[in-house]
Amino acid sequence: MRSILTSIGVLLFIAVILSGCSGNGTPAAPQQVELYVSAAVSMKDALAEIQKSYQAKNPNIKLLFNLGASGALQKQIEQGAPADIFISAAPKQMDELQGKNLINPATRKNLVENKLVVVTPKELKINIKRYEDVTQQDIKRIALGEIGTVPAGQYAKEVLDKLNIWFEVKDKVVFAKDVRTVLTYTETGNVEAGIVYKTDAFASEKVKVVAEAPEGSHQPIVYPIALVSSTKHVKEAEEFLDYLFEPESKAIFEKYGFSMSK
Repeated sequence: MRSILTSIGVLLFIAVILSGCSGNGTPAAPQQVELYVSAAVSMKDALAEIQKSYQAKNPNIKLLFNLGASGALQKQIEQGAPADIFISAAPKQMDELQGKNLINPATRKNLVENKLVVVTPKELKINIKRYEDVTQQDIKRIALGEIGTVPAGQYAKEVLDKLNIWFEVKDKVVFAKDVRTVLTYTETGNVEAGIVYKTDAFASEKVKVVAEAPEGSHQPIVYPIALVSSTKHVKEAEEFLDYLFEPESKAIFEKYGFSMSK
């Protein structure tokens, strides 16, 4: 009887060992984790490069980016859209999610900073050297992000208000769903000028930067990042968040015109 029990015990032990191995006797590969990152569309190019770098080092992680206007992403998170990490182009959207306990405030940090510029189609001959020049008659249309949902549009209006020229240009304004659409309108010549982030201008060979927002004319353009409260992958999300602050990521952000937040 004892020998039978011993044999059963040995068989159970072997079964446990084999259950941790694949069919060819090697340890089973870790299950791939999908991380959903909702991020401001102005980060598109930098995040695409970071994605390749991170996934090459962490093959068990699949990064899925949902890019758009920060206000639209905020509403999606409020409505329960899948998201593990949120990166906003302004504190406002993060503040509102934090007020509703939808992000983890202990993980919140300022990631990068940006600048606001006026761009025109590269071949356009109109002479613009400063923001005030968009009031001239040759500028028939100027593109801005939707003020209600697009931080770049909110910053742009803040500058135009500060310079006391909003009421001179508001009838020329063509609103766009996000800052990359503002860039597209400008690239294609549908507008004579657009107000975008410096990083967006870096991403295009079809526009030129003609003016930068004067110092103090708008709130600092800061991109906060935090884990979404509902994430089921806290460890993996925290590891990716930490990676975004490492020197390798810093070099990529700076390559695309961002500066790391102080």
